[in-house]
Amino acid sequence: MVGAGIAGLSCAGELAARGVEVQVREQDGEVGGRLAVHRHRGRPADVGAAYLTVSDDGFAAQVGRWRDAGLIREWTDTLAVFDDGTRAADTPGPMRWAAPGGLRSLVADAAAELELRTGVPVHTGRPVRSVRPGPGGRPLVDGEACDAVVLAMPDPQAARLLAPDTPAGAAVAGRVWDPVLTLTLGFARREWPRLPAAFVNGHPVLALVADDGDRRGDDAPVLVAHSTAAFARAAGDPDSAVPAMTAAVRELLGIGADPEWTHVHRWPFAAPAAHRDPAFHLDDDGIGLAGDGWGRPRVQTAWSSGRRLGQALRP
Repeated sequence: MVGAGIAGLSCAGELAARGVEVQVREQDGEVGGRLAVHRHRGRPADVGAAYLTVSDDGFAAQVGRWRDAGLIREWTDTLAVFDDGTRAADTPGPMRWAAPGGLRSLVADAAAELELRTGVPVHTGRPVRSVRPGPGGRPLVDGEACDAVVLAMPDPQAARLLAPDTPAGAAVAGRVWDPVLTLTLGFARREWPRLPAAFVNGHPVLALVADDGDRRGDDAPVLVAHSTAAFARAAGDPDSAVPAMTAAVRELLGIGADPEWTHVHRWPFAAPAAHRDPAFHLDDDGIGLAGDGWGRPRVQTAWSSGRRLGQALRP
């Protein structure tokens, strides 16, 4: 298993529960993938996925377990909407779930449960450099043969590891993903109207703004803003985008004061530019692909993609 985000760990858990020997490798120093947080003085703020929604029975059962463990809570079923800078009618929709400890806590819980129940640890700081088909349908991971390998990551990252003339390489070749800049802003006090989060339509800089104090449930005066793909693509150095994003947030919400602190994170592969229907990729060469790029880009999609691929990988 290459990648310890929610897709990789749901796949590893499915396999390990059936007694399959699994090794999980993650290039970063911690698990989580795009369910990431930024900590300021110990307080987490979600800087990847803003929330999760549920429409699948299997994922609903998993969310129920997280809820019972106190890791997640119902947040809101109604988000604000801004059209061309003006607040429009709020939009009701499905329940959005948030995690008091940040969404990364769900992945950390999955990693801990995997090791506790099956003895399979997650090896962080262990990048993989190449995945190739091997003799007898056994793929080679950095030259080492295994029965199967799963790449649970965005397509452009998987493409770097795969030969383009393989089925898996062809499945990810040329797939365009949009970048996003995520800006976290900490203020001395609240100056903005109450809202859980807001879709921002027709704006040159902003696509979504979330009230992280409302989302976290501690009422901290912290906002998290996600840029448009076009703005992120043109920005270059993320730090250079901070003044424009800060000004856009303050103007949108009518905030007079400057933030006391900011933090910006660039996601080069935040979401696929176009959706596709298959839930995962698996070929006779034993190389599988999973993640939120297989379906609509959502937390549920990533979890379900990994789980379904794990079910398809029969020992």
